[in-house]
Amino acid sequence: MLDLERFNVRVYGLCLKQGKILITDEIRGGTKMTKFPGGGLEYGEGLTDALKREFQEELGVDIEVNDFFYINDFLQVSSFDQRDQMLSVYYFVTLQSESFEVSEIPFDFKTEEPQCFRWLDLKELKSDGFTFPIDQVVVDKLKK
Repeated sequence: MLDLERFNVRVYGLCLKQGKILITDEIRGGTKMTKFPGGGLEYGEGLTDALKREFQEELGVDIEVNDFFYINDFLQVSSFDQRDQMLSVYYFVTLQSESFEVSEIPFDFKTEEPQCFRWLDLKELKSDGFTFPIDQVVVDKLKK
């Protein structure tokens, strides 16, 4: 029996450019992860405002939030806290500028912050290249 206590709402941006998609490699709480840029909804925030804030915090860029793409419709317990039920929302986004550093190599951190961004060719997009189950579903849907 699951002992869930709360919802953990996440929002992510799917940023496409010239046949590539923006992804992030991070280490959080000792866990290496490859995922889409975005993060957690804070109290008092709407989904699109949270996504804009996350891109500003992580990449230092403004985005335009475009079409809704996906929300998970299955139970997913958090990998970090077994009391949290995950609800992840994905939107297509457009960058207003590209004033951030990207890497060609996974987990190639250029600063003290254990996070880097990569443009991944859509032809190389594979669900098993992503850490979390909901992202893996999104990858499969993007490939269709």
